[in-house]
Amino acid sequence: MPNMSLKKNEMPVQNPHVRNKNFEEVALGYTEEQAIDEAKRCLNCKNKPCVKGCPVQIDIPSFIQQVAEGNFEEAYRIITESSSLPAVCGRVCPQETQCEAKCVRGIKGEPVAIGRLERFVADRHNAQHETTVEKPVSNGHKAAVIGSGPSGLACAGDLARKGYDVTVYEALHVAGGVLSYGIPEFRLPKTIVQKEIDGLKALGVKIETNTVVGKTVSIDELMKEEGFESVFIGSGAGLPRFMNIKGENLNGVYSANEFLTRINLMKAYKPDSSTPVQTGKKAVIVGGGNVAMDAARCAKRMGAEVYIVYRRTENELPARAEEVEHAKEEGIIFKFLTNPVEIKSDEKGWVKSIVCQQMKLSEPDASGRAKPVPVPDAFFEIETDSVIMSIGTSPNPLIKSTTDGLDTQKWGGIIADENGLTSKEGVYAGGDAVTGAATVILAMGAGKTAAAAMDEYMQK
Repeated sequence: MPNMSLKKNEMPVQNPHVRNKNFEEVALGYTEEQAIDEAKRCLNCKNKPCVKGCPVQIDIPSFIQQVAEGNFEEAYRIITESSSLPAVCGRVCPQETQCEAKCVRGIKGEPVAIGRLERFVADRHNAQHETTVEKPVSNGHKAAVIGSGPSGLACAGDLARKGYDVTVYEALHVAGGVLSYGIPEFRLPKTIVQKEIDGLKALGVKIETNTVVGKTVSIDELMKEEGFESVFIGSGAGLPRFMNIKGENLNGVYSANEFLTRINLMKAYKPDSSTPVQTGKKAVIVGGGNVAMDAARCAKRMGAEVYIVYRRTENELPARAEEVEHAKEEGIIFKFLTNPVEIKSDEKGWVKSIVCQQMKLSEPDASGRAKPVPVPDAFFEIETDSVIMSIGTSPNPLIKSTTDGLDTQKWGGIIADENGLTSKEGVYAGGDAVTGAATVILAMGAGKTAAAAMDEYMQK
């Protein structure tokens, strides 16, 4: 019998007042019964509108149909025909603006919980199966991938399945890119990231960590001296932006990148950490995206009273609605229409407060977007021990500055066509290094697109 309920099966979660003191995963996942019941809400539309909303074109109705029938392994097989990282995407993709936004069930109720079902299928498979894959026969060609984030892993996986000898170069000491250093344990357990990486290694992908392309080795050296016929740049957008306001150089001011890297990679939240991070009793996070929510929720778990200041209203928050809801449940305080103008210090050079100006929204401009404008003489201070800036990132200029013939945008993004081809022959790029900070699944889609183009290039 189909399930015609207008509401999704709720996701079981930790109690907010318990989880805001630990780094264990918040969402606990569907049971088999919940997954089957939710899958039966799918109408199995012939024109598959949900697939049009998926950047990697997963056959969503087909995998959900298999879940409804209890064929979980077949559902996993269908997903992995298109996605290299199903357990990751089921957790962190913004399904509400992609596949679920196209779901017909969402017209008169809530859409089918596609992301939760993808997570269920992947988690069940990973719990019951070791990472065993058949290594493809070598085709005699070599390709290099710069960066082991979502775009790099997707590109490497697709090339390896076609028989290419693939080496991934990662600047940090742990593979995974933003999946490892940027997304907290309570949203994406690192054991899951490692499981996905182990699957790529089983395909024959080699991962070289602690290798900064542009310093340790250049792209030109990879191609001319190491014999790589094609290179994919998936180095992300890890260069933090700041507001350039007075006091940003004080002790206790962090970029969200630094703060989250120290939390996620260096385990700074543990009492015995050799690289502790100081939040103090109060922390202010500047920004309203997913990274800001991650930083705020980490600071809360470090014991701080946490404020998020955002210069627009709640309606304009770019973060996922689910992450905002979780942050509110965990006791994080939101200050909307608020813009920092100065950070003040104590006598020892540490942050003591942040001065903010009240904002209001202007009338919508020609594009229909209202801009935040200052309210004259409307200033106030928030006492705080730390400030975490989360106002965006841009690509690191290192690769551009060390690679001849590689064209970039004025803001630093690498220029690439629809197939990922850059201005340099044999060199492709995708993900945040091209678009600026975006989503995991869009980066994966770019990596897959580039892999297909690189395959065609190397087989000429």
